[in-house]
Amino acid sequence: MDNIVTVFTGGITNQLVGCFHEDYPDDVILVRVYGHKTDLLIDRHAETRNIKILHDAGYAPRLYATFVNGHAYEYVPGVILNTTSCRDPEIFPLVARMMALMHKVDDGAEAPREPSMWLKIRQFLDIMPLRFEDAEKQARFLELIPSKSTLEEEFSQLKEVLSNVGSPIVFCHNDLLLANVIHNAKKKSVTFIDYEYSNYNYQAFDIGNHFAEFAGVSDVDYTAYPSPEFQRRWLRFYLETFRKSNSETSSDDVSDTVTEEDISRLYVQVNKFALASHFKWAIWSLIQAEHSNIDFDFLGHVLNKMMTSPLREL
Repeated sequence: MDNIVTVFTGGITNQLVGCFHEDYPDDVILVRVYGHKTDLLIDRHAETRNIKILHDAGYAPRLYATFVNGHAYEYVPGVILNTTSCRDPEIFPLVARMMALMHKVDDGAEAPREPSMWLKIRQFLDIMPLRFEDAEKQARFLELIPSKSTLEEEFSQLKEVLSNVGSPIVFCHNDLLLANVIHNAKKKSVTFIDYEYSNYNYQAFDIGNHFAEFAGVSDVDYTAYPSPEFQRRWLRFYLETFRKSNSETSSDDVSDTVTEEDISRLYVQVNKFALASHFKWAIWSLIQAEHSNIDFDFLGHVLNKMMTSPLREL
């Protein structure tokens, strides 16, 4: 009888290992080992608090242990979403409703009720590399990436415009790429994982960030960005749950208080904040390009985020 360790691939921030005994293959403990220098980007104390609070609310896996460069947590059976399944009419309403429920969570008195994205982007800009040790990366950086002063100007424009859009401040996941959504077909449920960046933020950012991820990560195709018709359907499911009181969150109930005007208002907000999502992860990718040991083209990811998105202009 042996203990088995399986190394998972696909993540671009951390390394994930599954540990189980051969006699109990379904009883898995996941161990997440933090990526090199990710302490520059992530508040690990806040991450631990987020997981515990969301688990108590019934929305996150159980946290078993923390250690200096990682943590161990409960395995959630199911399949991660991909660029096809995220559109499945049996699945996307589950995601919309779960996000709405999470947006109503109280993250405790320790977390400030203010939009975290401006501070996070500011943090990323302050530590982004201006020169790369690798000569090939440096050449690509100089040729293709906008200057620091240009990025600062774009950040100021984003902040000025989006701060006045009127999106509510709620508790957000802030990194709901498709690989962070686990679908359990048997239970007809979804679970969100990886709460490294979770914090209070604009409601529309969380949704816009999720929609932007429909284009993929490694092989980005922005023609896969969800259509207006799909978005409006998704947003209706979201609002029907978000508008309910906490005692009336059954997904079988349908609220009649969501109007087309409500959906249109949120639709405009979401597509504006999707631009902020691209900007945030582009700067993040610049930092990862210099420090990460993971085999991923982070500079290419910067270009995908900055250059090829056909999203609407502010």
